[in-house]
Amino acid sequence: MEAQALLADKRRLLTLKPPDPLGGGRMHQAVLGLEQMRERAGQERVVMGWVEGPCAQAANLRGINALMLDFYDDPAFVRDLFAFAVDLELRYAAAQAAVGIDLIGVGDAAASLVGPRWYEEFVWTSEAQLVAGLHALGLPVRLHICGDTRRLVEAVGRLGCEIVDLDYFTPIEHARQAMGPQQVLLGNVDPVRVLRDGTPEKVHAAFAECHRRAGTRYIVGAGCEIPRDTPPENIWAMVDYARGSACAGDGATAGSPA
Repeated sequence: MEAQALLADKRRLLTLKPPDPLGGGRMHQAVLGLEQMRERAGQERVVMGWVEGPCAQAANLRGINALMLDFYDDPAFVRDLFAFAVDLELRYAAAQAAVGIDLIGVGDAAASLVGPRWYEEFVWTSEAQLVAGLHALGLPVRLHICGDTRRLVEAVGRLGCEIVDLDYFTPIEHARQAMGPQQVLLGNVDPVRVLRDGTPEKVHAAFAECHRRAGTRYIVGAGCEIPRDTPPENIWAMVDYARGSACAGDGATAGSPA
């Protein structure tokens, strides 16, 4: 499949142009969907947009295995590709900001496959540029990196994201220690074994323990996407825990249930 990647031939990057986010394609459809959501939600709900992070978008364009080899074989190409990705995502984010979103999520899943050295040298620098650009658009940032990010969280905490969203592979107490008491953390209950396969009582207990480990400045949420076939009562148990903790003044708020 990677032979069919858009940038299977690296030379294509020299002539590749970022797509117009309002040019009638899927990006445009997503922007229109956010516009409708804003209109229907009014100011009663937070509307969040989304862009890909530089490493994830580079993997989409180049292929994940090829990109991992490029870090060693052609670092100059990686830097150019990441710069292209940041520019692409900022254009997309600007279109979303124009329809009134409140904050924006950044998904950089592939970054968890990169060790601390390459993360600092390549990924972090580009993520920081992306975060700065999103802030310049007036958008608070929620960053999610899938997988085990224990070796990366200290650096992630220096990006200046308003919210860091943790996958369940990363102990939340480790992230808290690495990032300090002021970083807002979101997560990170197991979305399969607890949310999909558990009971409402198990869900409530899991979030209580996660909250205890995270401390204050915490948002209730799953560690990555909630899978289909998750019982609605388990999702409501998550929401009820967040509402109860917020009413009790324990410093938790509810994240997105889906």
